[in-house]
Amino acid sequence: MRILIVEDEVHLAEALTQILKKNHYSVDAVHDGQAGLDNALSGIYDLLLLDIMLPEMDGIALLRTIRAEGIATPVIMLTAKGEISDTIAGLDCGADDYVAKPFSTGELLARIRAVLRRKGEVVPEDGLKFGDIELNTSMLKLSCRGKELKLILKESELLELLMLRKQAVTSKEQIIEKLWGFDSDAEHNNVEVYISFLRKKLAFLGASVRITTIRGVGYVLEAVS
Repeated sequence: MRILIVEDEVHLAEALTQILKKNHYSVDAVHDGQAGLDNALSGIYDLLLLDIMLPEMDGIALLRTIRAEGIATPVIMLTAKGEISDTIAGLDCGADDYVAKPFSTGELLARIRAVLRRKGEVVPEDGLKFGDIELNTSMLKLSCRGKELKLILKESELLELLMLRKQAVTSKEQIIEKLWGFDSDAEHNNVEVYISFLRKKLAFLGASVRITTIRGVGYVLEAVS
């Protein structure tokens, strides 16, 4: 899951980034409304954490703009305690939830999971299953019929993406945007390397699950009977 934080308090944004990364989310953070808008319009994020009081463009205007552009990414507003009018304005403009500052880490993580569940995303507590394989995203372990092995982080993130998309084709561009970010220097061969690593590990486990290449389109996860 990739989250965009739009928060002008740099220390708070950095703290949120570390918390979310420790909980296995991919995170980007920007500190003004215009940068937040530019990033949000890319459509690559699964969730936005959006402050209301921002330089360049306030959070309400940003939210109104992305909704007008058809961006349906879930949004949790970060509001000052007691600012009821801001909360109402945000919800009316299309926010999915809000959390008032100061907030606890546990509350924020619970609200993120709840919003993603409401939007139909799979938010695994213990792991993901597909065919005869199971991925533990917390422990970075892949198991199949009693055998298991350790993955590196990028392998786990790539397999998680393919499993969440089930049998939909995922392009190399989508993989790069989700795993490295839309402004990264990653190239197609980076994706091919990690696909190769995963294929070898699935074969080692004797899994019936295959990563199939759809020439000119991308990759799809299939369970071969």
